[in-house]
Amino acid sequence: MNQSTHALSRRHFLRGAGVALGLPWLESFTAHGEPVVGINGVGRSTEAPRRLAAVFMGNGVNPQHWGADASDAGMVLKNSLRPLEPLRKKLLVFKGLWNPTTVEGPGGHYPKMNVLAGLKVKQTTTDVQVGVTMDQIVSREIGRATPVQSLVIGTEGPGYSTDSGYTSLYSAYISWASATMPAPKEIYPQQAFDQLFDDGSKRRRDKGIMDLVSADAKGLSKHLSQRDNLKMQEYLNSIDELEKRIERADAFSQKETAGTGWQPTVKEPTFPRPAAGIPANPGEHMSLMLDILVLAFQMDRTRVVSLMLNNDLSGMNFGYLGDIRGGLHELSHHANDPSRLAMYQKANEYHMQLWSAALSKMDATNEGERTLLDNSMVLFCSSLMDGNAHDSKQRPVLLAGGGGGSIKGGRLLDYSNDPNRKLCRLHLALMERMGVKMNRFGDADTALSDLS
Repeated sequence: MNQSTHALSRRHFLRGAGVALGLPWLESFTAHGEPVVGINGVGRSTEAPRRLAAVFMGNGVNPQHWGADASDAGMVLKNSLRPLEPLRKKLLVFKGLWNPTTVEGPGGHYPKMNVLAGLKVKQTTTDVQVGVTMDQIVSREIGRATPVQSLVIGTEGPGYSTDSGYTSLYSAYISWASATMPAPKEIYPQQAFDQLFDDGSKRRRDKGIMDLVSADAKGLSKHLSQRDNLKMQEYLNSIDELEKRIERADAFSQKETAGTGWQPTVKEPTFPRPAAGIPANPGEHMSLMLDILVLAFQMDRTRVVSLMLNNDLSGMNFGYLGDIRGGLHELSHHANDPSRLAMYQKANEYHMQLWSAALSKMDATNEGERTLLDNSMVLFCSSLMDGNAHDSKQRPVLLAGGGGGSIKGGRLLDYSNDPNRKLCRLHLALMERMGVKMNRFGDADTALSDLS
C-alpha cells in the first residue's frame, strides 16, 4: 500500500491474502477523528468508542457467597466474587434486580431464559418466542460503524428435548435477533476467531495471520509514533499467540476427545458450519471465547458481543480442577449437602476467575485517556440466583467497566426494596450509553439513573 492510500483512519485494516485485520486504538489516529454511529446517525469523535458485552453463566449461583456488602470503607466482595478484587473499583454489584415474567411459567429453567429481553418466554415446543434482546437492538443501531454487527458466541450448542411444555432450545440462547429467532451462536473457537477477519476461510494453511499482513504492518509503522509502534507490536504478538493457542486446542481436541475421560456436551449446530475443533478442556474453551471477545473489541471488529460460557442446564464437567464430581447442573442441585455445595462453590469461583482474567486484559489495553475496560460495559448474569431452588426472584448481576466515563464503579446498588426493580431498567440505561434511546424496553419504561 503506497503512502497516498495509507491514510491514518481508525477504520484502517492490515491487509493480506484473504484477510483484513482491524487495528486497536492508536493515538496517531486521533487527530483525524473516528466515525461514530448513534441513534442520531454518523458523527466524528476523537474518543475511543463504547462497547457492550453480555456474559452468561448457566445454572445460577451459590447465594450464600454471591454478591457484596456495603461498608464505611467501601464495597466488600463476598467469596464468589473475590477473584474480581483487583477490579473492584471498576465493578458494580447489583442486588434485587429481576424479570417478573420468570415466575409466570412452569418449570425451573426455561421460563427464566429472558435475561436480555425481559418478556415472557412462550411455553411451546415448536413456535419459540422470547423477544428481541437488548444487545441485538444496540447492534442494529451502531453496527454500521463496524464490519461485524454483533458477535454471538458460546461453548455449547442447543439440545433437543422438551420439559414442562418448553423446548430445550431456550436454554442455549440469550441473544435473540427477533422475537421468534435466536441470533446464531458460534461455539467453535476457530470459526469465532475467523469472524474477526473479512474472510478467514481464504487464509492459506501454510501461513499464519502475521505472515499475511506483515508487509502492510511495516508500511503502517512509518506513520506511527514510537509509542504506537510498541503498542502495535504487542497487539500483533497477542493475535499470533491466540491463533497458536486455538490451533493447539484444535489439534488436542481431535486427538483426545475420541478417547476416554470427559466428553464435550456440545451438539451439532442447527445450521451448517465448517468442522472445527472443540477444546477437550472446557476451561480452555471458555477462556478462548473470552479472549476472542476481548480481541474483537481491541480490533473494533464489533462493539457488541454476547457470550454464553455455558448453557443453562449445562452438564459441563470441571473434574480437572480437582475434587469436583458431576456436571454443572448436577452440582447446582446440591441440596445443601456440604460436600456438593463446596464443589458448586468452586465452580462458581472458577467462572469468576476466567471473567476476571478477561477483564484484566481489557483494563491493560490503553486507549488514550482510558483503558478498553473503561470504555466498555461488560454485563455478567445468570438466569437464577439460587440454582438449587430455581429461584429467579432476583438475578445475579454484575457490571464491569466505565462506559466511556459514564459509570462509577466500586459500588453495591441494592434495589431489593424498590417496587420497580426490573432488570430491563438496567438494560435501558446501558442502551442509552450506547447511543440507543428508547421509551420502553421489555417490561420497563424508565432507565436506572444511579449508575454514574
